[in-house]
Order: sequence, then structure tokens, then C-alpha cells
Amino acid sequence: MIHIDNMKVLKALIYAKDDIQPLIDGSSKKRVHLDVLRRKNVLLLISGLDMSSDELSILEQIYNESRHHGSRLDSQYEVVWVPIVDRSVQWSDPMKEKFESMQSSMPWFTVYHPSLIEKAVMRFIKEVWHFRNKPILVVLDPQGKVVCPNALHMMWIWGSSAFPFTSLREESLWKDETWRLELLVDGIDPVILNWIKEGKYIFLYGGDDVEWVRKFTNTARAVAQAARIPLEMVYVGKSSKREKIQRVIATITVEKLSYVWQDLTMIWFFWTRLESMLYSKIQLGKLDDHDPMMQEIKKLLSYGREGGWAVLSNGSNVVVNGHRTTVLQTLLEYDLWKEQVPVKGFDLAFRDHQGRIHDISRPCCRFDFPMTTGRIPETMKCPECNQTMEKFSTFLCCHDEVIPDELFK
Repeated sequence: MIHIDNMKVLKALIYAKDDIQPLIDGSSKKRVHLDVLRRKNVLLLISGLDMSSDELSILEQIYNESRHHGSRLDSQYEVVWVPIVDRSVQWSDPMKEKFESMQSSMPWFTVYHPSLIEKAVMRFIKEVWHFRNKPILVVLDPQGKVVCPNALHMMWIWGSSAFPFTSLREESLWKDETWRLELLVDGIDPVILNWIKEGKYIFLYGGDDVEWVRKFTNTARAVAQAARIPLEMVYVGKSSKREKIQRVIATITVEKLSYVWQDLTMIWFFWTRLESMLYSKIQLGKLDDHDPMMQEIKKLLSYGREGGWAVLSNGSNVVVNGHRTTVLQTLLEYDLWKEQVPVKGFDLAFRDHQGRIHDISRPCCRFDFPMTTGRIPETMKCPECNQTMEKFSTFLCCHDEVIPDELFK
């Protein structure tokens, strides 16, 4: 149906009657009617009570930044938190406390109480919008039409510059994007952006093997001195195993091995943005196996699962995206290719030697999609050899990851 505004749709989703004010305004903490959202772009943040503090803090940062950058964006979109709580589970005091704590911390509109959301709406959100407990951000235009089934991915990648958060906007942002270091670190760390401006060589590296980290950083520093190039290194951890990553960070800091992100939220955001790039392409139906940029993103995600890795860039330009075995071996064999440095330049000499090693020992590629993701591709091609990958079901229990968020505040 064609609507003159979004009221009919919002009433059907949130609360149909006019007898109570179903929303709380995040800025004033006062109850308000749905009318405040009339003819606005509305972003429905749909989640359970288990949304992580990392997700909330980054989302809040993006939201606040868009509010500070003038009225152009300010009046054009509103966020509404729609809490989804299983009705078959008894509403308890801890759940009430968790809900109230999340609600009070949010600067945007929130549904007054989870009980306002009808069972039929919850079923619709799960079956039609593919909500599987992982937060999603459904975008409705001023007439209440869904213009993006989940804008969370583009919000993580491009922040508020992705406005109006439609699938069309997402496609156009990808068309303008290139495989460069800024794509990986934009909006996370200004220090690296300064290194890029200065035209330095930069190693972005990760993994959880402290011995490899030690060997890699010391060898890279020695090679940089021998080749007389300005090199910076930054450790960006791993997408899981927070406790282990904290130990690696402590070692790097004490031994002054390289620059490191001390804030675990930055590490979480780096990997979430990378995963969002993959999910964004899946959602758009554009997981094109011939897209070179997507191949590199897939490689990096796979290396992140399989241990250590390193990305070498010359300023903005990514030279090598390599598995830990090939990158370290290339550095250790510097004497075999150092004659090429004056001829080709350090970046191309490094890339050519690493390419030869890589062709001999190709690492396994692996992708893990939680069942809570919602949209999982039927098939995937390997970014290394382009063959169709095997599909497994995995049961996983990582004890060092089940640590209360409070320990990281």
C-alpha cells in the first residue's frame, strides 16, 4: 500500500492504540507518542537484552557524531530501540534491571517496555526480517517502507555518511570504494591515518601467538633498518579470544614490540567492520567471486581465524595481505631479494618474493557464520584458489570468551 506517512506502519509494529505513550525519548527520558517519528526516516534497532557494550558504545558514538554535524542529518533520521524478549521466559528482576540499564544508556528513542511488542510482530521480525538474536537495524523511509533490511553493516563501515541508509546508497558506496588501508582503519584510529598521510610503510598485523608476534616484529624492524625505509607497525588482535589477546597486548607493550590498540573496543570494531563488509555484500546479493577487493577482505577474515597475518601498505596502497607463514618467511629471506629493492622499490620486491612463497604453501581458508546471523550464503568460493568450499556445521564453546562485559569497562 502507498502511505502518506509512516504512522500506520509504526503503529502496527510498536503499539496500535492511542491510550499510552509507547516511547521514551532518550535525550529527555520522558514518555512520548509515536507522532514524534511522523514522516521521518526511522531506524529500528532490533535486539535482545544481550547486545554487547561494544556494539552500544560504537553505535552511540556514530549517532552522536551525526547529531553534532549540523541540522542536515539531525532532523532526517531517528533511531528506535525495539527490545525482543522471549515471552515463554518468565520476566525476572535481573532481566528488568538489564532492560532498564540498557534503556537509560541509549540517547535515542526506545520502546517503553518489551511487553508492548505483540507476539505476531515478534514472529514477523524473525520470519520476514530474519532476526536471529544478533542486533539488526531495519530502515523505514518517511512513508514507512523498508528501504534496507539491515543497515548495521553500512553503519559500521561508513558511519553516518551512509545516510539515508538505503540498499541503493549501500551499493553506491561500494562502487566508490577501493582496496586501501583507509577502508580497514577508517574511523578507528587517527594515528594510522597520519602515518598514511606521511607516506610511511605500515604493517597492520594480528593473531594470538605471542612467539610469532615477537619474531615477526623484531625481524620486520631489522629488515626496515637494512632497507632504510620508514616502517610503523600496529597490532590489531583477533576477532575472538579476548583474554589471550590481552596477554599478547601486555607483552607487546612491555617489550615495546610495536604500536598496539590498548582499547579492546577498537579491536572489536576493526573485526566487526571487516565482517560487516562481507555481510553487506551477502545482503546485497553481490558476493562476487571476481571482485578483487572482496577476495582480499575474505582472505583477511580467514587469516584472522587461522592464526597470524599481516597487511603491508605503502601509505594508503595495500601491497601484501598475507598469512603469517608467508609474511614472516619473506622477511627472514630478505637477503634473497634485497638486490631487487633499489630496482623495484621495497614494496614490489617484498610482494614478488611473498607471492612466490605463497604459491608453494597456500594456507587453508575458513569462514564461520553463527546461526544467529540470519543470512548465510548457500555456497562460497575460496579466495585463494577459487574452488567451492566445503560446508560444515560446528559446535563451539570458547570459555575464555564468556567473560562478563563489566571486566572490560
